[in-house]
Amino acid sequence: MTTIKSLNKWANAHTSYPLDLLRIALGVFFFLKGIQFISQTHMLTELIAPLKGYGGVMLLLHYVAPAHLVGGLLIAFGLLTRWALIAQVPILLGAILINFLGPLSWGNLILAVVVLAITAFFIYYGSGKHSLDYYFKMQV
Repeated sequence: MTTIKSLNKWANAHTSYPLDLLRIALGVFFFLKGIQFISQTHMLTELIAPLKGYGGVMLLLHYVAPAHLVGGLLIAFGLLTRWALIAQVPILLGAILINFLGPLSWGNLILAVVVLAITAFFIYYGSGKHSLDYYFKMQV
């Protein structure tokens, strides 16, 4: 717990608006991807097709879209940001893995790697000073 508090203090001392805008953009990106997966479920089943023999496909179908929708909103508003981002990591690792098991799409691979890097940064950095986490912490 002291580690999280020290990370939050460091993040609050080094916060800036461009980083907050990047966090909000990441949350909106995840939310829009969740909407895309819900509206085009056949695309998600095609993406998961290389993993069909490994089991858990239905679990993945029911995890990816809700995690993106709820996680995207939480990330955009800065509420439980680290937990929402940690929930995105298995999905992003799966997106990278699917590119190697199925047909390789360089655009999707680069997008997944960049989003994973930004996600890892915000897991370390936190939600920042302009977030609901900070607002609720100051109310206590």
